[in-house]
Amino acid sequence: MTKGGSHFWSSGSVPLIEPEFLRSIIAAASDIALVVSRACVVESVLINANDTSYGNLDHWEGRRIQQFLTMESVPKFEAAMKRFVDGDVNLRPIELNHSDNAVWEFPIRYSFHRIGTDGQILMLGRDLRLIAETQQHLVQAQMALERGYEARREFDSRYRLLLSTTRDAIVFVSVGTGRIKDINDPAASLLGASRDDLTGATFAQEFKDKRSGEFVESLVNLAISESVSDLEVQTRRSRKRVTVTPTVFRAGGERVLICRMDPGEDARVVDDQLSVNLSTLYHNGADAVVFTDSKGVIAAANDSFLNMADAAHMSDVKGRSLSDFLARGQIDLNVLIDNAQRSGNMRMYATQLVNDYGGKVAIEVATTWLNDRSSPAIAFVMRDVSRVDAVRKPVATVDEGSQHSVMELVGSATLKEIVAETTDVVEKMCIETAVTLTRNNRVAAAEMLGLSRQSLYVKLRKYGLLSKDGED
Repeated sequence: MTKGGSHFWSSGSVPLIEPEFLRSIIAAASDIALVVSRACVVESVLINANDTSYGNLDHWEGRRIQQFLTMESVPKFEAAMKRFVDGDVNLRPIELNHSDNAVWEFPIRYSFHRIGTDGQILMLGRDLRLIAETQQHLVQAQMALERGYEARREFDSRYRLLLSTTRDAIVFVSVGTGRIKDINDPAASLLGASRDDLTGATFAQEFKDKRSGEFVESLVNLAISESVSDLEVQTRRSRKRVTVTPTVFRAGGERVLICRMDPGEDARVVDDQLSVNLSTLYHNGADAVVFTDSKGVIAAANDSFLNMADAAHMSDVKGRSLSDFLARGQIDLNVLIDNAQRSGNMRMYATQLVNDYGGKVAIEVATTWLNDRSSPAIAFVMRDVSRVDAVRKPVATVDEGSQHSVMELVGSATLKEIVAETTDVVEKMCIETAVTLTRNNRVAAAEMLGLSRQSLYVKLRKYGLLSKDGED
């Protein structure tokens, strides 16, 4: 488009639209319009009369458009121009960033249109500055949200770390509902339950002869009183006398009580003495004591276990699975853990402890499931029974029916026949025990008994134990 507008005439002698009208239409239909030649030279510039932010762009005319594009927009324009000249009718509008003497930049979305008979191209542009500013505001808002989220995560981490590491018994209670919002391990231990069981429970029901509404109201009154005061109560589960010191604050539009609980003087003395005694027993006891996580990974072990395993230092066993030191490996460990989790503890489990040098020691293991904390643990107590195995006589506890059936054989059968009958009774009991301990895991039971899987299956069929599983 030249300033005369001759490019908008029809192929005949009569113009379709007068040039001066066509210029105003194009200027009104777009924010900025450019007429460029095939050589990418700007022949005419039209700007919407309602927008004066562009200033005077007459100096663009007669110069290549690449001179007024940012560096990253030049290849985009040249690629789009080539596709359009080659006849691509599906060319989508492209976004270009204009730069004029590096003073200011503005983004424009252009669509390409053919005009005239000399190959000129009309580029109709829409100003994207408002959209870009909106996007920038959204990005800034998102970044502000991210910063706020990170700050909240950092605050929450500090709060969780402080709550878990402090030795004070702390409970957060909602004034509106009277329920426990959060509680740390010392407070849960003092109340005689786990954190999971106490979180969300009514705070008043954890104390003897306390009603929720009256109890919370009395705590709030103590918290807002001018003098420092506390309340002495008795826990319902553990029957301990504790002193509750409340403080009230508001968070998120809700009033919350933070209660610090202290055991009575007598309880503190008893707890201190018990802690000293247990610590001494752990370090100097004759039995091996091992603490693991819920998967059986060793967290701590006393010197007796190190001596039994021929380990030079605690670092040689810490972090390893206890199955590394059991004769039947993971099978023994799974039996111990499964039974401890199911019933809380397990006693008198016979196996062998194996050290890293292949040495074996016959042991009896007792396990206890410690579920009174956020991360449950398992305590293993192991006793060396290798010295008494040689003199210990195998004693089988038979049921009353089996005992009478054996006694009835005396006088009617030979001793050899009686012994064979008794052996069957003991064998059946051992197989039943192994199947029960392994929770019907045939492979584990066979390995525990030192049998092949096929031999175990034959004996299960022999003693009619397959029917318990619904098998033939």
